[in-house]
Amino acid sequence: MKSLRLLFERNSSPAKTTSSSSKFKRPKPSSISNGSDSSQSSSSQDPLKTHFSSLIKSTETTLQLRQIHAQILRRHLSSSANLTTLLISVSSSLKSIPYALSIFNHSHHKSLFLFNALIRGLTENSHFQSSVSHFLLMLRHRVRPDKLTYPFVLKSVAGLGLRFLGLILHGRIIKSGVEFDSFVRVSLVEMYVKLEEMGFALQVFDESPERNKSESILLWNVLINGCCKVGDLEKAMELFEAMPERNIGSWNSFINGLMKNGDLNKAMQLFDEMKEKDVVSWTTIVNGLSQNGDHQKALSMFFKMLEVGLRPNDLTLVSALSACAKIGALEAGVRIHNYFVENGLQLNKATAAALVDMYAKCGNILSASKVFEETKEKDIRTWSVMIWGWATHGFYGQAIRCFKKMMFSGIKPDAVVFLALLTACSHSGQVDLGLNFFDSMRFDYSIEPTMKHYTLVVDLLGRAGRLDEAMKFIQRMPISPDFVAWGALFCACRAHKNIKMAELVSEKLLQLEPKHPGSYVFLSNVYAAVGRWEDVERVRMLMQNQAVGKDPGWSYIEVNGQVHSFVAGDHDHKRAREIYLKLEEIVSGAREQGYMPETGWVLHNIEEEEKEDALGSHSEKLALAFALMNTSPGTTIRIVKNLRVCGDCHSLMKCASKMSQREIILRDIKRFHHFKYGVCSCGDYW
Repeated sequence: MKSLRLLFERNSSPAKTTSSSSKFKRPKPSSISNGSDSSQSSSSQDPLKTHFSSLIKSTETTLQLRQIHAQILRRHLSSSANLTTLLISVSSSLKSIPYALSIFNHSHHKSLFLFNALIRGLTENSHFQSSVSHFLLMLRHRVRPDKLTYPFVLKSVAGLGLRFLGLILHGRIIKSGVEFDSFVRVSLVEMYVKLEEMGFALQVFDESPERNKSESILLWNVLINGCCKVGDLEKAMELFEAMPERNIGSWNSFINGLMKNGDLNKAMQLFDEMKEKDVVSWTTIVNGLSQNGDHQKALSMFFKMLEVGLRPNDLTLVSALSACAKIGALEAGVRIHNYFVENGLQLNKATAAALVDMYAKCGNILSASKVFEETKEKDIRTWSVMIWGWATHGFYGQAIRCFKKMMFSGIKPDAVVFLALLTACSHSGQVDLGLNFFDSMRFDYSIEPTMKHYTLVVDLLGRAGRLDEAMKFIQRMPISPDFVAWGALFCACRAHKNIKMAELVSEKLLQLEPKHPGSYVFLSNVYAAVGRWEDVERVRMLMQNQAVGKDPGWSYIEVNGQVHSFVAGDHDHKRAREIYLKLEEIVSGAREQGYMPETGWVLHNIEEEEKEDALGSHSEKLALAFALMNTSPGTTIRIVKNLRVCGDCHSLMKCASKMSQREIILRDIKRFHHFKYGVCSCGDYW
């Protein structure tokens, strides 16, 4: 590959160069230079200008800034480039971009410093298109960009994904002679990384003078982050080991990259090797572990972080609460909530939504509602989480009321809110109401339905037994139905024992994903439900021939602050023998109340006794037995399952809740089931 510098120089006319800075520093609003040397001199000598300059820098609100600006206009000081530049800079930092643009547009002398302040402000507020437009305006005004202009324009170009313009800018930077400025050099590499042009990014790095490489750790960090982003961990490791000096950011960047690429062991090894860890280091680990599904380890690391005395930031707290939500770790979630209270932390939009979500997904919908009501500042995310909570717990009335309150508060619903509403209607059999919401989403709010919305309508009709309508709906969809949409119809066929339609739908499923176990399992279940064992065996053999394996069912349960996991047929637990004995006791007691194992849920044509054994090893039953062995009478039992609960387990849970006088809350992949006094909150409509 030709040198980028040579390539651009060959296509550029000669130009004067300016000396580059030897040290990489990001300019701050207070350090932005004014319009000219003479203005700066007069500003430093004029007490009034110095006074206004100090006032502008200390401004905390746009209203205060407008009042100061008014006084500047009254005293005829608006021609001061220094004050105007500061006004633009500070209004941008206060996120008042229209005001910053107004100040700029009314300025008669548009100097380099005004352009730099505005372009920076636009970029930092993600107004990338406007930033690039004002850079082009700068060129039309024949104002020459400098080393403080290019970094922010490069960031805007990357944000817009404008590869060609990025290459042109690189050429101008070489012409301007600022390519070896540390700030510009880092920004060039960062732009290419964001554009996923790692070849150019590495070449810019390789052609950087040793002075740039030795002085700017950030240059290395950005490149390592880029390599991790495209999955080139080998190159990232090579760069990491070659760094002349590392800071905490270097370690954090590489660990984060390893986490994003699923290399948890290496990430944990590097984390343990770090001599100094900051809040970002711990947050990277907690968030990374949770994102990779190791929620128990994520929570363990979070509480270790508290033990060493580090104060978590919002992302740490949200990540930890998310981990609690995923595995139903209510006690851990309550500890985190107590940390908020004990340390006087105020809930913001992100942490409030995470806390509501945690309580809802851990089965404590009343606590979720309490936190929601106590949250003063609610955004669309907070409202949607609460509506989802009510919906998945089967309280469709509360979900609708919450939606109406959101509307009265002035917040318009988005696609996620309508997913929650459709879910609420589907779980409660409110078909007509659900169809009204679906129509309202499209016609009243101009929200285009996604595949998930269409799938929920299929589920809504299918659960209610309106299979012909569901089939017509899926055939008329403007987008091709996917595996999940057909799967929703298939589940409805199984529930209502419509074998003919189930066979038709199964063909669609097998065409879409011939290796997906669900297609075969669904069909086997349908045949088993009506005793067609030869067909069950045929499907089972087809699974074997296609080398398709069924995903194992697992369940989580938290007992005395410790999360335990169980897999279907699990005999590896250290107390497995006691658990199975306890389960036999539960089943025996349930039989006395009229419970009979529903062996139609077992896939294969085996003897009845063997079928009962197969049903008895379902993970949620093992979790139930373990909980009854290890918790005191009256304690609510909360179980999280990765698959949909089967009919037999559902029946046994109802009996167990009556025998033990306990509330059993089971969260499966679809919804919550609250078992109490032998009755389920779903009303057996699931």
